Amino acid sequence: MSTPATTDTVILSSSILHGERLEETAGFIAINDGRIVAIGTTEEADQWTPHAARVIDVGNATVTPGLIDAHIHPILGISIARGLDLNGITELSDVRHALAEHATQTPHRTGSDWLFAWGLDPVIFGEAEFSNDLFDGILDGELVYITLFDGHAALVSDAGLSLAGVTGKEKLDSSGFVGTTADGKPNGMLYEMAAMELVQTKLPPLSFDERVNELDRLLRSMAEAGLVAGQMLDFGQADSLDVLEALEERGDLSIRLRISPWVMPGASQEDLDKLLAMQGRHGRRWHVRGIKLMMDGTIDNGTAWLFAPDTHGESVDPLWPEPEGLSAAMRFFHDNHVPTATHAIGDKAVSHVAQTIASLPRNGTVHRIEHIESIPDDVLNQVVDSGATTSLQPTHCTLYSRADHTDNWSRRLGTERANHAWRTRDLREAGAVVALGSDWPIAPFDPRGIITAAQTRRPAGRPDITPVQPQQALSARAALEGYTSQYWQSVGEAGGILRPGARADLTVFAQNPLDAAPDEFAAAPVILTMVDGDLVTDKTAQMSASTPN
Repeated sequence: MSTPATTDTVILSSSILHGERLEETAGFIAINDGRIVAIGTTEEADQWTPHAARVIDVGNATVTPGLIDAHIHPILGISIARGLDLNGITELSDVRHALAEHATQTPHRTGSDWLFAWGLDPVIFGEAEFSNDLFDGILDGELVYITLFDGHAALVSDAGLSLAGVTGKEKLDSSGFVGTTADGKPNGMLYEMAAMELVQTKLPPLSFDERVNELDRLLRSMAEAGLVAGQMLDFGQADSLDVLEALEERGDLSIRLRISPWVMPGASQEDLDKLLAMQGRHGRRWHVRGIKLMMDGTIDNGTAWLFAPDTHGESVDPLWPEPEGLSAAMRFFHDNHVPTATHAIGDKAVSHVAQTIASLPRNGTVHRIEHIESIPDDVLNQVVDSGATTSLQPTHCTLYSRADHTDNWSRRLGTERANHAWRTRDLREAGAVVALGSDWPIAPFDPRGIITAAQTRRPAGRPDITPVQPQQALSARAALEGYTSQYWQSVGEAGGILRPGARADLTVFAQNPLDAAPDEFAAAPVILTMVDGDLVTDKTAQMSASTPN
């Protein structure tokens, strides 16, 4: 092992997880010009430290490949995550109390101002229909807009519906629709983007500067949780790239973003050509690569695409009125060597997407299926045989479904289909690539909690909660790979492995994710994150201060 005349950084650690098998070594990593140039033992470190401009000793902390969230919505999510956070509240009375308190505590509100909330779990409605009756007696006459936890529906007050002119008679181009009462009046529920946009045009937008500031804060928080990158699967705000460029004028992004703009139902050939032309556009730490497609909606809202209706008689239609339209769009991008990631939650949606991928001629382009919430064995085999990669969100399972099937998702599916929930282990053991992520703001982005949930099949730090389908638990190694090497395989590229020549993206945790108790790892401090050899998060000073003499 030869040493260069100078090296930018040498990191010393008693626990470095490197190579394809995440082998643990006590020693050092040398970094120069944004690349790893050497990994060696403690004894070999002395040959490198004298030549380093910076030496960082993280002691017993564990160095891992940099963690990447396979599915986030950072810019669109800023507009969704407005107002009161209702995540984790599962009783209707508690939601009403929180809303009433929020209304009184929000300063300078008048009758013409909107009250925002997000993260509403439909489990609060029990067996009853979803309805803005939730607001009766606490927000009478108020303009209220609440985004449900899955981001695919909103609950709006009567005043808000009236202001937007929503009648309940709207005919929309996709499977989105306006919820109505038995007599045809709107009940406050807006399902899927086409319906939500009926009211969103009346909402006061955040200013451009507010959004830039919020994105900066969000990406810093993601880095502090251990992320070095994320795949942004939308183009929900027309000026998204302008926001990114404005933020980069201030300095580098805290995490790298791979942006895959979405193609919504009814997209024209002109739309597809524009998105193709956008491929390759980039800044210093963001670039456009790939396309997001949407096959269906969600099980919780009755807008997924299932082989058989749910218990409400819903979830029988795809988001694209003509499913072949999505298949044609995927073929167009495939022929142009552009990878896709397709939202497919219901079993029929997953099956259709898998069959489409299987029909494509092999040209090296990789296509991924997102979510895959409930599938039987034959559809799982279709996914594997198609060559598709997959991306799943373990905390969608552990935060929003229950082992006893009393949650809305399970009740809608019924016992048999609910028992096929988020089959992460079956997919891995069948040979599929399984990347992991959060789908923020649908679920919290902290990868430590998600890696823990992937292993325990319950929320991190909640051993009192019965695991959901525990036979689908991933090993610690498979869970960590879901954020590292499996992510890169899911987009058809090499990465996520610490070795000489690799990009110097890494995360340092106070505990080893491979042998720490899962709940302890969920609370383990993030000591350091590095992107392209540059320190982003650096808590080494706090680590030294907390170490007794």
